[in-house]
This record gives sequence, C-alpha cells and structure tokens, in this order.
Amino acid sequence: MRAIQKLFFAAALAALAMPAFSQGVPSAETTQDRKENQQDRIANGTANGQLTAGETRNLEKKESELNQEERDMRKLDRGKLTPGDRATLNQQQNRLSRQIYRDKHNAPVQNTNPKSEVGKRQENQQDRIAQGIKSGQLTAGEASRLERRDAARNHEIARDRAANGGKLTAQEKAQINRQQNHTSRAIYRDKHNGKTQ
Repeated sequence: MRAIQKLFFAAALAALAMPAFSQGVPSAETTQDRKENQQDRIANGTANGQLTAGETRNLEKKESELNQEERDMRKLDRGKLTPGDRATLNQQQNRLSRQIYRDKHNAPVQNTNPKSEVGKRQENQQDRIAQGIKSGQLTAGEASRLERRDAARNHEIARDRAANGGKLTAQEKAQINRQQNHTSRAIYRDKHNGKTQ
C-alpha cells in the first residue's frame, strides 16, 4: 500500500513540474478562437430572438470586461500572455460560455415577428446589432452600450403600453421614433468607426 502511495505522490510531483503549456493551458490562438465563437453565439442568439436586449447587453458587458482584462495582462507582460494568464482567461471564458447557454435556453425571448411599426424597427435594429457583432464591426463594449439603450426602450414601451391598455399614444410613438432614430445613427457610427472586435 505504501508503495502505491509513494508512486502516486511521485506522479503528482512530476505533473506539477511539467511546463505549463503541456498541462493543457490554451494557446493565444485558442483564446482568440473562443472569443470569436462566443461572439458568434451571442450574435446568433440576438438575431433569432433567444437573447433579449437585456441579456445581450449583460453578455456583451462581460465580454468587454474580459477583453479589457486581457489587454491589461498583455500590458504587464510586454504584449504577451503568460500560461497563467491564458488559464485565467480560459476559466473566465468557460463561465461566460455557460452564461450564454443559460440565457439562450431560458424562458425570456425577444419578439422576432412584431406586428407594429415600433416593433418592426426594434427588430431591425436588433438584426443590425447582431450582424455587427457577428462581423466584428461592433466591439463588445459598443454592442453592450447599444443593447443597454435597446433594453431601456423596451422597458419604456412596455410601461407605456401597460398604462394605456396595450396601446401607444401618438405622442409616445413619436418619442420612441426619435429614440430609435438616435439609436440607428449610433449603430451606424459604431459599425463604421474603424474599431473592430
């Protein structure tokens, strides 16, 4: 029995002594591939209505924070990621991946077949944001800000409809139209400002 314990202990020490890259720490290429894959999953969930504007905003905010952390790590190590940095980023990407899955498979969904003009514009803007995320024209931070606006407008529309028996007054429609115009211009600017994911 003691021989087995010594053998197990020796194997454990040998594993700790191995270089970090041979222990399955993701490479820089894998880290970038995962970021792109997760952005595609968010974009697809936004486009097909599995993700609400609020869920997309939250995911993009987390993605933006993760990107900033990676930039900070690289700054500390002259543009490189250490194996420990890669392992940390991998763990955080795993958490974000699970959150994307949960949000895409929970009950709240975005209306992908609206009947009203307001709803059709909201859907069109969601599609433009999703396309910008997928193509990389929108950074995670830009997408998060746009989705925050969209989520706030969705709440405002819901409150207005609840106060008026399910309808929007002409004044409320005009106000929402102005907000949608403002967001539409912001989407265009963010998609064409030269910043990419």
